[in-house]
Order: sequence, then C-alpha cells, then structure tokens
Amino acid sequence: MTQPDPHGHLCDTPPEHRAAPVYFACLINDAERLMQYAAEIGLDVSNETRHAILSARAIYPAEWTEDAAANLLAAVTTLANRLKPVTAESLKAYHDDTRPTVRSYLRIAIVLACIIIPVSVASFVTSALSVAVNADITKANALAVKLRAQLGPPQGPGEALAPLPKGISEADLISDLQDYASTVRILNARARKLNYFIIPFHRIPSEDTGTPEQRKQRFELPIGIPDPIAARDNITNTYQDVRYFAQSILTDIAVFYGAITSCILPVLYALLGTCAYLLRSFEDQMGSRTFTPSAANSARFLIAAIGGAIIGLFNNFTVSPDASIPPLALAFLVGYAVDVFFAFLEGLLKAFTRNASASNPPPKVGPA
Repeated sequence: MTQPDPHGHLCDTPPEHRAAPVYFACLINDAERLMQYAAEIGLDVSNETRHAILSARAIYPAEWTEDAAANLLAAVTTLANRLKPVTAESLKAYHDDTRPTVRSYLRIAIVLACIIIPVSVASFVTSALSVAVNADITKANALAVKLRAQLGPPQGPGEALAPLPKGISEADLISDLQDYASTVRILNARARKLNYFIIPFHRIPSEDTGTPEQRKQRFELPIGIPDPIAARDNITNTYQDVRYFAQSILTDIAVFYGAITSCILPVLYALLGTCAYLLRSFEDQMGSRTFTPSAANSARFLIAAIGGAIIGLFNNFTVSPDASIPPLALAFLVGYAVDVFFAFLEGLLKAFTRNASASNPPPKVGPA
C-alpha cells in the first residue's frame, strides 16, 4: 500500500519572496525526500549534509543567501551519489504515481484479455471442428465408394430386389451402412456447430428444416434395412447436401479465422507481452524505489504492435533443431522483449547487405 507523500506541496513562492529562486523550493523538497529515505534504510548521513538541508528549509525564502544555496546543492549532490539508483524523482513517483500507473496497466490488460480470450477460444474450437469435419468427409467419401462397389448402381423403379453379390457378408454390409449413416449425421452436427462461428450464417440444408419424422427418414436407415441399395442411395442424397453445406462453411472459416490468427492475434499478443513486461518492471522498480514515469512506455506499446504485425513473415522461426515457436507465442515474446526482436531484424539486414555486397563486388580499376 502506498503512503502519502509528506512533501506534496511544492515550488510555489509567495509574491513577496520572489527574490529567492523558485526552483530551490523544489530542490529543498527533493533533498528532504532523499534524507528521509536515507533515514528509513539506515544510511548514515553526515551532520554537514543534514544541517545544510535543514537550514535551507528554515531560512527559505525570507533569509535566502548564496551560501545556503551552495551548501544545499552540495548536500543534494552527496545524497544523490550515495543513494543511486534511487532518485528524488523516483521517490516522488513512489508516493504519487503508483496507483495511476497500476490502473492504466490493468485497464490495458483487461481490454486485451477481453478480446484475446474469446477470439483465441473461437479459433481453437473452429480449428478442431474443421479438422474433424475434414476427417468425416474423407471417411464418408471412402464409405460411399465402398458401398457403390459392393452394391452396384442404383435400381430403377419397379426392379426386383437384387441379391447380395457373392463374397459380401450381410453383417459387414449392414455395419458399413450404419457407419455411413452415422458419419453423415456426425458431419451434419459438426457443420451446424461451425455455422455459429461465422457471420453471416449459412443456410441450413433442407434435410434439417423438416419435421422430426422427415429428418429421421433422411438421416436414419430403415428398420431391418429391407433394401440396402435404396438405403444407401437415400443416405448418399442426404450426404451430398450435408457435404456441400460443410465445405462452404470450411472455406469461410479458413479465410476469416486465418486472417484473424495471422494478422490480428499476433498484434494483440505482442501488446499483452509488453503489458506483462511493464508490470514486471514496475514491480521490480517499486521494490527498489527506482520507478519513474516515462513516455517511452507508450512508445513501447507502438513498437510491440509493429513487431506483432510482421510476425506472420517469420512463421517458421526455429529455436533449435527439435523445437519451434508458434507465431502467437513468438508475438508474445516480441512484445515482452522488443529489443531482442529488433536486434534480430538488424542482424537479418546486415546479413542481407553483406550477401548483396559479396554478389556484386566493386569493379577493379587497372593502372593508368
């Protein structure tokens, strides 16, 4: 918990004492802060230094003299040298700027988390569902080809039920039909889930818009499967509509979330890494009382955003022969250590310049 600054008043000199320089009021306050901190940590301060500061406070501004100013400057110089890296400015920030700084970092972190968490969850879910949908389509295609080879072409109207071809077990055939129908139902369910993650939604296939009895006829096999060829053709007709529905969604998902993952999330993760770095630095500096507000922190966010935006260009960044860093994790590291990333870019630029110079040597000039 921060403490109120005992030297919050500053630098205002009444009009009747304008002869005394105003900036010495700030210097006296800084000297008192340093002397108070030295007393808190048990640092011995010489009587001469202590007397110069206390005398300056007692006589300023009514009886201010040049000797008092010189003694005060010498005392502040002595204290500043002994208390490095702690400064009067950092002590003032320790009392006055702690809560505003924490609140600003906390706001940034909350805003980033509110964007990153939902988008990351949606990207993860859509990626997993897309892989499963592709696997279902591959499996259903293989079953459709297998059943076509086993049962032959569709029968015309009025044709008698053909017997099973030789070498085909009825149990295996029923198992394949059940697997085929089950795969189509699972594919349809997963495609409908994917449909919730894109805007605008795709139109649901007509098989899903009917009554429960109609849906059962389109997606389920008849009890006992009296006609395997008709059952196969019914499921295949349903599968063609479901497959078109699923593949249309997969295309939109790949474009939409691919753009988010490659262009937006790296920037957000880089900003989050910068926020983590600044909070960690703030904690360390507050413990040593060396924190001072700096406009460079805002520039660091901008630099991290630029670094995150170009992470997609280095998506094959390899750490070792057996490990690699995903682009989003690399974006977070870039935000946490922007200096390292830009040193890496400068190294690439030097290597490119060196290679260009080696491929285009300067022409040799012969003797006159």
